[in-house]
Parts: sequence; structure tokens; C-alpha cells
Amino acid sequence: MAHLVQSHAHEEDIPGTVNLKAVEGDDTGYGQALFPVPCRDPNDPLQWPNYKKTMILIICAVYSFLGNAALVGPSPYILIYAEEFHITPTTASNLISYPNLAFGFGALLLVPLYLKIGRRPVMLMSMIIFCAGLIGASRCTTYETLMVARVFHCFGSGVCEALPVQLVNDIFFIHERGKRLGYYTVCLCLGATGPLYAGYMLAGGYSWRLYFYVVFAFACALTILAFFFVEETSYDRQAMKARLGVSDSPVRGDASSIEKEGNTAVYHEIEVPVRKSFVSTLKPWSPIVKEASFFGTMLRSFTYFFVPSVFWVIVTYGIYIGLGALAFNFTFPIKIVAPPYNWSQTNSGLIAVANAAGYLLAVPFTSSSDRVAAHYTKKNNMIREAEMRLIVLLPAMLIAPAGLIVYGLTAERNLHWFGYFAGVAMCNWGAYFYFTFTLAYAVDSYTANMSEMLIAMNLGKQAISFGMGLYLLDWILEIGYAKVIAGIFCGVLLANNLALIPFMLWGKKIRVFTSKTGLARLHNRHRTVGETH
Repeated sequence: MAHLVQSHAHEEDIPGTVNLKAVEGDDTGYGQALFPVPCRDPNDPLQWPNYKKTMILIICAVYSFLGNAALVGPSPYILIYAEEFHITPTTASNLISYPNLAFGFGALLLVPLYLKIGRRPVMLMSMIIFCAGLIGASRCTTYETLMVARVFHCFGSGVCEALPVQLVNDIFFIHERGKRLGYYTVCLCLGATGPLYAGYMLAGGYSWRLYFYVVFAFACALTILAFFFVEETSYDRQAMKARLGVSDSPVRGDASSIEKEGNTAVYHEIEVPVRKSFVSTLKPWSPIVKEASFFGTMLRSFTYFFVPSVFWVIVTYGIYIGLGALAFNFTFPIKIVAPPYNWSQTNSGLIAVANAAGYLLAVPFTSSSDRVAAHYTKKNNMIREAEMRLIVLLPAMLIAPAGLIVYGLTAERNLHWFGYFAGVAMCNWGAYFYFTFTLAYAVDSYTANMSEMLIAMNLGKQAISFGMGLYLLDWILEIGYAKVIAGIFCGVLLANNLALIPFMLWGKKIRVFTSKTGLARLHNRHRTVGETH
């Protein structure tokens, strides 16, 4: 029988404060008891073998990469679409902007759905929709049908920004989450390199349709892998503990309950469930959770905009995407093909190399927040506070805004082209830290309903980035690169990054205050079965 891990960690009265003191027999990570406390059931996702957890993480990460690459990849085809469909370039650009909205707002429907019918069926269904939309896009002959196909496949894949975070939360312990969310984040961010591949396919003499064929082939392969490896991760841990009657007590051998008869302890053996067979895990459906309210989940998600840590994540994502990424993608092609650079249009997508370099240079630091938090937990008598991981953001707090200054001044004064690449890499290096560890902090510090929090994050960041990007190029061309990018954008980004300081210093007080509000009581009343922290 496979080893079942056990732990006596427990959350204190304040969400985000966890007692990780280990006792004899406890399994540990970084010398600390594991949290959440797993059930003595081999079907508990926290008890699954590492190879299975890793495979699920890989599939989710690749799905995030493909979803984002499919969304932004056709950007180099705007002029081709305009000519082929006899429309203006502005109209053709809607083939990116409207699917972008569908990509973000799909979570409003798909996340409540996976709470109702399960993670596995929604993931498989979303992948099938993604594949269908991609093959449809490859065969379209009119602007209208291409728009429908693009919205369709982006709506389907939109859940790839929420479901991976949910699955990481379901199957990994708290000391592993920062690292695992980091791997997912880098794949999500590298999806922005899609236009580079699309551009070079075009330069190779191929039709714009090839890009959709290629993504479709990878998506089909990924769907097959997901069918075999992504088991349902929703699990009612408290109900199983109540059934076993052992809660978090230490166990010897098989699970047992203890009854006192006078001064004698009588042990009653309780049968531990057996691990489901591989074939039984392949069912494409899961039990329906009657308690999960589809529309209630949708409506309550908007209340998470008032939770400080969640709001910080929303603004962070919106600013880094809306200001950093869009500013770079909009302005670099304009600058680099004009004097004094005179690069060819084909090479204007090379800024994606700087995007990838910034994120990849941050990957070695993926486990930094978990390790730092473990270090401070030991110094704090094994009591872990959610804020302990935030100190690793201090370098990124200044490096990312500095990247905007480098980029803005390079564009304003037509400095060496390396300035563009350095600025983008610096900004994205910092973005990786803020994307990953602010999200991990929000997950750790507010533990009512992860799914509703993810809906709020997706909607908020999408709305902010869309709003900021709407007239971004007009602002830059009218006011100037230095004033907008190195001045306004840098100031906004720095202000957001400096919010790190209040959370580091007073984050626990904020959590204490938040936990006593009517909002917290509302969220706790509607905790969803199977949500784990």
C-alpha cells in the first residue's frame, strides 16, 4: 500500500496564519508539518503520487501556453485579414480584441460550472471547444465566421487562467504552491510569444491558416493527455474525515477511532477506502454538487473586489498586461522598422525574445518565496504568516519600473536597439515575481472560496488591461514615449509595486480586520464543498 502522509498542522483563528509544528509521525516539507492536512484516504488529491501531480501541472501549464498563444498569435495577420476580407485594419484588429474579452470573461461561466459538475469534465469540455474553434478558424472564408470561430476557441480556453490555479490549490501543500504557481505562470506568460511563431510561418511562405492547424494539433494531443491523466480533484475532505472518525489524530497502522469505557481505551478499526482503479478515474463526468450555486457563485465573485489582497492581484495583473505588455507590442514594431533602425517587418516580432528572456531569467527564483517563508516560519516558532513570502518581491518592486524607464528613453531618443530588449526583459522579470507571488499571497491569506476569487481576478484584470490598452497607442504618439512610458506608466506601475510595503508591514492586521467584516461572514456561509486551502 502506498504511504499516506499525515500532519497535525492547523489554521489559526485568522485566515492565512497556520500552525506548522510537526509532531512524531508527521510528514514534513522544509521541516514543517504539511498543510492543508490530508485525509487518510488514498483518493485525497493531496495523497496522490508526485508523478501524477506533476503530470497534471504540466498539462495545465501547456494548456495555458497554448490558450494564450492562440489568442495573440494571429496579431501579425491583421493586414492580411484586412486585404482578404475587404475590411479596414481597425476592423481586422477586432479579431484580437473581442476574442480577448471572451478569453477573460469565459471564467464567469466556466468556473461556476466546474464547481457544479467537477473540474475534470469542464477541463475536457473546454479543450474540446478550444479544438473545435481552432479547426473552424483554419477553414473560415469570411470575417464574420472567423470572428465567431475566434471567440469560440478563446471562450473555451479562457478557463486555462483559473483552473490551473484551482488545481494547484487542490493537489499541492502550502509549502509547494509558490513554486508550482511559478511554473504555470511562466508558461502563461510565454504564450505571448505566439506572434513570433505566426510571423515566421508567414515569412516562410505559408498561409495564415497554418498557425491554427499547428495549435490545433498540439491542442488535440493535450486533450488526449488530459483525458488519461487529469483526474477529478474536487474532494470533500471534511466529510471523509468525519466518516473515518479520526480527524487529524495520529494513527498507527489502519485508521481507528477511540472510545473511552471507564479508564480503558477501546479501538474500533475503520476501513480506509481503497484507491480508485485507473479505469474508474477516466470517467468524463463527476458527481454533481447540489450545494454549489451556479448563479450565486457568479454574483458573489464581484464581492471579492473589496478584499484587499485580491484587489491587489487584480490591479497588478491589469497594469502589467495593460501597460507593460501592450505598450511594448504596440510600439516596438513602429519604432524598429523606421530610421535609424530600419529593420524588416518580418523581424519586428523579435521583441518576443526579450519577453521570453525576462520570464526565463526569473525561473531560477521560482521556489524562492516557499523557501523564504519556510525560513521565517522556523524563526516564528513554526507559525506561518501569509506575508512571509512577500519579501522576495523587493528587488522586482524597483527593477520592473526601471525597465519602463529604459524602454521609454530608448524610444524617445532612438538609442541602441538593445535598450528595447533590456527594458522589456527587466519589466517582465519583475512581472513574473508579481504575477506569481501576489497570487500565491492572495490564495494563502483569504481562504473562503478560491473559485469565486479566481473569477474576480480574471474579470478585473481583463477589464483593466482592456481599458488601458484601448487608446494606449494614441496617448504615446501624442504625448511622447518618454512622458508616457518612462513617466506615466512607470509611475503607475511603481505605485502598484509599492503596495508591497503596506502588505508586508500590516498585512496581518488587514487580514484580522477583513475576517471580522460582514463580507467575510458572507463568504464563509457559502463555502463550496471540495474547496481546499
